[in-house]
Amino acid sequence: MAWTAPMTAVANTVFTAAQFNTHIRDNLAETAPAKATTAGRIFVTTGANSIAERPLETAAISTSQTTTSVTYTDLSTVGPSVTITTGPAAIVWASCFIQNNTSGASSHMSFAVSGATAIAASDVDALRFNAAANNDFMRAGFTAKVTLTPGSNTFTMQYRVSGNTGTFANRSITVMSL
Repeated sequence: MAWTAPMTAVANTVFTAAQFNTHIRDNLAETAPAKATTAGRIFVTTGANSIAERPLETAAISTSQTTTSVTYTDLSTVGPSVTITTGPAAIVWASCFIQNNTSGASSHMSFAVSGATAIAASDVDALRFNAAANNDFMRAGFTAKVTLTPGSNTFTMQYRVSGNTGTFANRSITVMSL
């Protein structure tokens, strides 16, 4: 169904069943409460007078793991990752405990997208931590909005270092489709 412009009521004129269904019932069926099918979801506009229910998905891995890769890579336990049906964009929240074992070296955390959209993990949307001292660490995160091809997309966190050994733990990613 699509929203239809309301009709103008005229005094002493009978509303027909067809008019009621077209201008009242069908328009009420286009509201967020009428379209809601699953608890915990949000609604976004998909065009003029049009809304769609969208999921919010999250995943986490607590395992502490390391990498010495200077290019984005998976850790021994890949991810975390979420697969979600998206519209043309999504907001991604990612966070982790991040460390580098050498002063002056940096550790980076980003995400890749696969499925309907292919986006490689990069420093454009990434968290970068510069170790001020050996084994310096912090808990941090970032938010990014990405443009996508609508459809099923998988968001997977990936990691790299500028040198030495980076450690990543308590990793989490949340994706909200727009």
